[in-house]
Amino acid sequence: MRYVTLLRTRLAISPITRSLHHGYSRRLTVLALESSADDTCAAVVTSDRKILSNVVINQQAFLEEYGGIHPFVALHAHQRNMPGAVQRALREANITIGEVDGIAFTRGPGIPGCLSVCGNAARTLAAAVNKPLVGVHHMQAHALTPFLTSPADALPTFPFLTLLVSGGHTLLLLATSPTAFRILATSLDESIGNAFDKVAKLLQIPYSGRAPGAALERFCTSGPAVGDEDIPEIHMPRPMRGRLAFSYTGLHSTVERFLDARRGEIDERTKLGVARSFQKAAVGQLEDKLVLGMRECAQKGIRVRHLVVSGGVASNSFLRERLRACLDTESPDERVELVFPPPHLCTDNAAMIGWAAMDRFLAGDTDPYSIESRPKWSLEELEGQGELRQGA
Repeated sequence: MRYVTLLRTRLAISPITRSLHHGYSRRLTVLALESSADDTCAAVVTSDRKILSNVVINQQAFLEEYGGIHPFVALHAHQRNMPGAVQRALREANITIGEVDGIAFTRGPGIPGCLSVCGNAARTLAAAVNKPLVGVHHMQAHALTPFLTSPADALPTFPFLTLLVSGGHTLLLLATSPTAFRILATSLDESIGNAFDKVAKLLQIPYSGRAPGAALERFCTSGPAVGDEDIPEIHMPRPMRGRLAFSYTGLHSTVERFLDARRGEIDERTKLGVARSFQKAAVGQLEDKLVLGMRECAQKGIRVRHLVVSGGVASNSFLRERLRACLDTESPDERVELVFPPPHLCTDNAAMIGWAAMDRFLAGDTDPYSIESRPKWSLEELEGQGELRQGA
């Protein structure tokens, strides 16, 4: 069966080898743009895994003012920031737009208005300088980032599991090729990143220039050590027990009810206890579903050797520690490697967009300038789009 064949595929040919195979006598250089949520990003990457520039302009001041992403405000910030981001990316890469071989952009999923900024900029630039264009699935780019950042002798091998955890998504995937993903579990309500942001706002944790979720993580590391009797532990629900599905609305609602019952008046030790209890439960749910996913793969004879974790929440150090312990407990006899991109490439960035587009540029499988954004776009729809670019 084709599905079984895909399970056995490996990324056996390097990008530079593929470039020679397709008639390129030099490395390809791609300008990539990203604006799917609250970061305005531009980057230049090459087919031999070099990041020549990676510009990220965040909107932290607006996030703190509005308590999260405000779509209209984010749209206008992207419109202001994108020209400068592109100019800076080219300058830092020491190239001109004429020296770029192709232009990539985030096609979806994401906030519609925000997506339109990188989409319009990429289409216009590509048409103006007569360069090929590729629209990229944002979550595919997150999943493939380790193929850009990991040492050449430590790349993930297909099939592997992927946890994509961000402000917009909570997904557990089985990746069987660069464009074949099976969704094992997704959130039935809000994402883990959104829940982190909401709890940070409820607890009135200062952002201090960080994203709300990152501010909450930092707050959890403050004060007395975990286990101190003076720090209360708040009971948190563990939804969807035994089911391959995520649910985070109940966790942040529990925090909201706890605060409402006290009219928001809690001391710093209680606030720390609430924050730590929430973080423990949020990450614990990832552990629970990961175990279920690993067991389902094992029952079907699918041998998984890597877990790739990406998305903004993947930079959380507590999450990293817990997932490592979870894998060791579930697979004590055969180590499952835990793969994280560098923290600055876990959050939204354009370097991952350029890399995810590289195989398509090399294969000559590009998009028309009329291509439209897709705010809602399932990863499973990518399967079968172009056999040549699979690298099998």
